[in-house]
Amino acid sequence: MADYDYDLIVIGAGSGGVRAARTAASLGAKVAIIEDQYLGGTCVNVGCVPKKLYVYASEYGHGFSDAKGFGWQFEQAPRFNWDTLREGKVAEIARLNDIYRSLLLNSGADLIDGRGTITTPSQVEVNGRQLSAPRILIAAGGWPYIPDIPGKELAITSNEIFDLPTFPRRLLTVGGGYIASEFACVFHGLGSHVVQTYRGELFMRGFDDDARRHLADEIQKSGVDLRTQTDVVSLSTASDGIQAIFNDGSSEIFDTVLYATGRKPNLDGLGALEQGVRLTDQGVIEVDDQYQTSVPGIFALGDIIGGPELTPMALAEGMAFAHQQFGTGASAPGYDNVATAVFTQPPLAACGLTQAQASAEYHHLKIYRSEFRPMKHTISGRNERSFMKLIVDGDSDRVIGAHMVGPDAGEIMQGIAIAMKMGATKAQFDATIGIHPTAAEEFVTMRTVSEEILL
Repeated sequence: MADYDYDLIVIGAGSGGVRAARTAASLGAKVAIIEDQYLGGTCVNVGCVPKKLYVYASEYGHGFSDAKGFGWQFEQAPRFNWDTLREGKVAEIARLNDIYRSLLLNSGADLIDGRGTITTPSQVEVNGRQLSAPRILIAAGGWPYIPDIPGKELAITSNEIFDLPTFPRRLLTVGGGYIASEFACVFHGLGSHVVQTYRGELFMRGFDDDARRHLADEIQKSGVDLRTQTDVVSLSTASDGIQAIFNDGSSEIFDTVLYATGRKPNLDGLGALEQGVRLTDQGVIEVDDQYQTSVPGIFALGDIIGGPELTPMALAEGMAFAHQQFGTGASAPGYDNVATAVFTQPPLAACGLTQAQASAEYHHLKIYRSEFRPMKHTISGRNERSFMKLIVDGDSDRVIGAHMVGPDAGEIMQGIAIAMKMGATKAQFDATIGIHPTAAEEFVTMRTVSEEILL
């Protein structure tokens, strides 16, 4: 230690970086953590937290309509105020930023505001200073990108969508993944006319095909204009907004164009590639099970290494790294049976394998499906249906995939994930007494095999 300023320098104060820094400091390491934007990273500032707040806000729009079927009457229609929501979000994020700062400082880590650049495998330059450590951890996360089309400067990304100065009455959302689909639903719920375009045949790639099709139907029924096999050719300024020209030759005017077509590792100015850090074929940093990159002494974790881009995964990786380096050792968290949710309206949640993935790994599958109208909407009148699916290994009876589209899907899937992590069988699901009346009980009452596959 006499030859170094720190035991560990962390670049990036997002979920993974903060957890690694705090844990390492608690284990006795001298730690510096460097951040040039905002504490808490994407999740706290321009991701999970503000997005969920906006999801809550947008759900009220549907709720006011649903309430009429339950006897609630309004003398005048509710009105939405964008400024109130935006300012409430700003205050909450500022509160969380302060909490992150306090957590880091109370842990004993040194927090340095600035852009860290790796200059040697044991040195980082920040604000003109050279800091040294035998371990440098890259936890800089990802960054949204916009494809190179004419007029791309007129589009925004998820980084800017939360703080628009005026509410967009006409919104174009480009993309078919988590971010595009969630914001399409959010702004539709808040009152925007929303067009969502996706260049493929079916959006939400990576999820089970049955769930993807069901969600597409529900989103379209709700009023979002979801257009598949559609791409934007160019954007240009019009007298009353932004003109988008599509690949079929049609055009339309929007107030705001949101591009949510993917994220790339936040490598610009980091110095990692210049030091010889290798990338995988997918363009993310290559690491081993100790989070070691191709350069001894330089480590990486979180979104920048290309695993599941989920906050809890980055937290688990940060904890494992700190215990590997300064504790008694720890295994990297496994990527199997990691539950996830997409906060569309209705939400989508999943754990385990899709049917396509299961078909590639197992030779005997039993598929259970259920589709029904949520109890609430039998009176609200909303034309929405829920979907649930279990994929079972026909030889061991183990549940290897669970999928849901419907209210509270994320909340329900968390409990299913515990059972699946423990290796629960379909017989054990069936032996579990359901909570009635809930949607969740459907997962323990599906008895009829809807499809059996022998490969």
